[in-house]
Amino acid sequence: MESIWSSTVSIEHRTPLDGDKRTEAVIIGAGMSGVLTAYRLAKKGVSCIVLESDRIGSGQTRNTTAKITSQHGMKYDYLIRNFGVDMARQYAHANETAIRDYAHLIKDLKISCDFRNCPAYLYSCSRDAVLKAEALAAQQAGIPAEFTTETSLPFSVQGALRFPDQAQFHPLKFLKAVSSELEIYEKTRVLSAEEGKIQTDRGTVTADHVIFACHYPFLNIPGYYFSRMHQDRSYVISLSGAEQLDGMYYGIEPGSLSFRNYKDQLLVGGAGHRTGNNYEGGRYESLKEQALYYWKDSTETARWSAQDCMTLDKIPYIGRFSCKRPNWYVATGFEKWGMTSSMVSARLLTDLITGQENPDSAVFSPQRRITGTAVQEFIKDGLHAAAGLGKGILPTSGKKVCTHMGCRLEWNPDEEMLECPCHGSRFTKDGALVNGPAKRDLTL
Repeated sequence: MESIWSSTVSIEHRTPLDGDKRTEAVIIGAGMSGVLTAYRLAKKGVSCIVLESDRIGSGQTRNTTAKITSQHGMKYDYLIRNFGVDMARQYAHANETAIRDYAHLIKDLKISCDFRNCPAYLYSCSRDAVLKAEALAAQQAGIPAEFTTETSLPFSVQGALRFPDQAQFHPLKFLKAVSSELEIYEKTRVLSAEEGKIQTDRGTVTADHVIFACHYPFLNIPGYYFSRMHQDRSYVISLSGAEQLDGMYYGIEPGSLSFRNYKDQLLVGGAGHRTGNNYEGGRYESLKEQALYYWKDSTETARWSAQDCMTLDKIPYIGRFSCKRPNWYVATGFEKWGMTSSMVSARLLTDLITGQENPDSAVFSPQRRITGTAVQEFIKDGLHAAAGLGKGILPTSGKKVCTHMGCRLEWNPDEEMLECPCHGSRFTKDGALVNGPAKRDLTL
């Protein structure tokens, strides 16, 4: 199943790493965050090598819905209540800056990637008070959001929250242009990392700085990111023959849909679940049934899914990987907002590595203070992982276990994949590794 992005763009192949190399910064992962970080570092005069286990943009970047927005669900009221107004302003400023950074880069490099500004809406079919509260919180954080009851959706809503001057684009057209002059090695799998030395299956890279931009950090220690995140899957179908909307839409109730147009296509997203918890399937058909109810004359043109890293406190981890590794850096936990968070990561990590002060860094720091919400999520995720590990230990005939920590894998009938319910690794039915944090294929 291929997204409309990967079916319409081909990025030139790069050769694998051939032997040992030395550089100032090595970046693991050639998705949007890795490529943008390499680009910004190169502009600052820092030599970079990017290592990619598959192809440029072959991970979550090709499966995004490609919204560039500071509207990340019911975020700002939550941030103010849990972290205070100052940190909410940092989060808002970093993401609003990211939208402008994309626009400037696209203009400067003359990239044709279907970039366009449009509003982004949160909508609710049953509640307006929470949206009004979120509007006030967003305004406190510095975003000119406004509550409205007017939308271009084909159904009535109780209310909507409008963020102006957001954006959308074709992510692979953009990535193809930005990556063109960078030193990237494809089909090069990182096996281990020690201080400033990265061992791959093709050779060793020695570097002053190591950046983990590989969606989910594959090292358990230090950092312990496996205990600080879980992964979710969400599904998308594209339709022809559906009406054009005036912006991007995201529903706040469980089971709500998200929408955005791309040229004459309408992308309809939703039906999400924790990775490894799709026992009965039917996610795509559910999306299609709901879409056809509103756009009866439309036709499905593509279907695909994405994987999202969800942090304990709903904020990405962007910054130093661990206090024990001051020259290691990480960009992960983007939830459903990977395009904007990728640009935020590129700016924050470049500033860290080049010694520049960034006023928005504290809220994203992986070493930030632990909130009560984070403690609750840690306990919930820990119990969920313990259950999966317990199933992996039991001698159940025919069941397979993840090569990461031994959790029992579950079959996803929609994707025809084996998925780990503990930490989100995924494998084909033949045992080939598709998503980490696992590093090895299954032994069948």
